[in-house]
Amino acid sequence: MSVSRPAAVIILAAGAGTRMGSALPKVLHRVCGRSMLDYVLAAARELDPAELIVVVGHGRDQVISHLSAHAPDARVVVQHHRGGTGHAVRTVVEEVNLGQGTVVVTYGDAPVLRGRTLAALVREHAARQAAATALTTVMEDPTGYGRILRDADGAVMEIVEEADATPEQRAVKEVNSGVYAFEAGLLADSVKRVPTNNAKGEEYLTDVVAILRADGHHVASVMEEEATDVFGVNDRAQLAQARRVLNTRLLEHWMRAGVTITDPLTTAIDADVVLGLDAEIGPGTQLEGTTAVEAGARVGPGCLLRDTTVGAGATVTHAVCESAVIGPGAVVGPFVYLAPGTEVGPGERVGRQAGQAAAAQAGAPASEGAYLA
Repeated sequence: MSVSRPAAVIILAAGAGTRMGSALPKVLHRVCGRSMLDYVLAAARELDPAELIVVVGHGRDQVISHLSAHAPDARVVVQHHRGGTGHAVRTVVEEVNLGQGTVVVTYGDAPVLRGRTLAALVREHAARQAAATALTTVMEDPTGYGRILRDADGAVMEIVEEADATPEQRAVKEVNSGVYAFEAGLLADSVKRVPTNNAKGEEYLTDVVAILRADGHHVASVMEEEATDVFGVNDRAQLAQARRVLNTRLLEHWMRAGVTITDPLTTAIDADVVLGLDAEIGPGTQLEGTTAVEAGARVGPGCLLRDTTVGAGATVTHAVCESAVIGPGAVVGPFVYLAPGTEVGPGERVGRQAGQAAAAQAGAPASEGAYLA
């Protein structure tokens, strides 16, 4: 397997995610229009791995159904009982022949992790000829993360989970992101020797680092400067944090592509939205699903558009539009609701006055005139 193409990427997506307080499996919670798992799959695909493997467990029927629809190229491995991250990887090793080469392990609840970060990890792993390479970062508040312990020479010695750390170890601010690159053969051997003598009685993948060191192998690390690029989502507050990070990236992408976004702080755009050159998005606007705003169109302020097409040069203000088509040069709003299937022709005007006139002709109460289907 070439340096540029890992033997496998393993995505761990079997956790219960109890802190989400939800019947929906954690990895299927949506952020900017896509599930968290979808973002991780997209980042993994940037590595073009020979095998793309997703470990499922809690809510596996829902996760498998999602994968069948959105990632039919992914190989599913079932972790039948919760035994920890090491057990999840051991389950893969026992079911899949990983062969030789680099194996990347990441998590289905890390939607902000970029493909380029994974690629840098793989490159450094190869350059160092390491048995394992851990992706780390520094956090001012490292609560909840495993700490990176280094020897006198600065090399990674071991990773200790917070529940098992001493007060001195908990003071360490360099943390483990949970993302690794391993040599396939060494991973397959060492993960079978992971102990369970810890606070949770589980097999920790982090213990593979100490096992490899004890066997005399080199363990390297790559530090990600931006801690916000590697954090995982464990609860609704962190889900909102991930949404802010991803939304900021999307807004910056479109602004650099020639779109005016008047107030980024009050604008939300889903990942599958498409914006044309010189489009203008006003304050308090949400663009969801597969919405497309063509060149020179203006949307906002105060709009919610879902799966809606806005033609070139059209204007939409203070409107809610669902699965609608707005023609070029049309004017929609203010205070209009376009129901699914609504089509506004080129140059048409649809607003409260236009809606009231249309309603009067149809014999409907004037107060309903702004709600057009």
